[in-house]
Amino acid sequence: MAENLSANCGTVCPSKTDLSVAQLKSEIARLKKEKNALIMAHYYQRDEIQEIADFIGDSLALARKAAATDARMIVMCGVHFMGETAKILCPDKKVVVPDAEAGCSLADSCDPEEFARFVEAHPDHTVVSYVNTSAAVKAHTDIVVTSGNARKVIEALPKDEKIIFGPDRNLGEYINSVTGREMLLWNGACHVHERFSMERILEMKKTNPGAKILVHPECKRPLQLIADKVGSTAALLDFAAQDDAPVYIVVTESGILFEMRKQCPEKTFLAAPADDAECQCNLCDYMKMNTLEKVYLALRDEQPEIIVEPSLAEKAIRPILRMLELS
Repeated sequence: MAENLSANCGTVCPSKTDLSVAQLKSEIARLKKEKNALIMAHYYQRDEIQEIADFIGDSLALARKAAATDARMIVMCGVHFMGETAKILCPDKKVVVPDAEAGCSLADSCDPEEFARFVEAHPDHTVVSYVNTSAAVKAHTDIVVTSGNARKVIEALPKDEKIIFGPDRNLGEYINSVTGREMLLWNGACHVHERFSMERILEMKKTNPGAKILVHPECKRPLQLIADKVGSTAALLDFAAQDDAPVYIVVTESGILFEMRKQCPEKTFLAAPADDAECQCNLCDYMKMNTLEKVYLALRDEQPEIIVEPSLAEKAIRPILRMLELS
């Protein structure tokens, strides 16, 4: 039977078919061509999914690619809101995900009804929401941003404009610190970026004195302050490719190390650990719910399909298009 093995911590997932890994890859390639499908994957996906993806990127890159593709079907290997965003941008295309239960702790920290009441209580504010949100939250938003373009979008707004920023308080605090804004922040967070261990990262730095620390802005402020670079997954990848340090301590979900090592094989990339982790890594449980076998099944059965009600999609697409324009 097939064994879906990830290089990240050697996680093995139960198999639902009798196909080997090689057979799964062959069938995925066949079905993709037969069905005119595009396989898209976030940097946090399992290594074997990144290996077979047609396109790999962060949330902004995935949104741009989805908006531009002429494929009949998109297989979005990420989490649920990414599938929703692709469907909103491509209403005429079929969008499927490997696992419909692959959600997002950050998106879950922003209940649409509670967020709507929060927005209504501040009617004179422009609402800026991180892309890691449900379509229902985007429908209450003026502009959507990613970690890669949030600063640029905020700086494009008048300096005296009152802004609500949600749901990630750490990203919002970072943007406030680099822009001099005083945005009103929603109190949400990502379960991965919240649990990095400052103590263990500083110990790694002592052991590797020449290493540079790369930190995602969803991390807490103290970690941002010790970073050599704060940026989105794509920004951290670009920095590592252009910088000349031999070793990097990477403080974001460890799936990004696959692409970093691929682009910079001569450099060493160390995954930063979580407070409670037994291993030297910090994984997103939701991202790792997707497996190579589930990608095959999604292609074969064209399920689970992402459906967004047209009336909701009409509201949610406006802030997404505004983001793409400002980016």
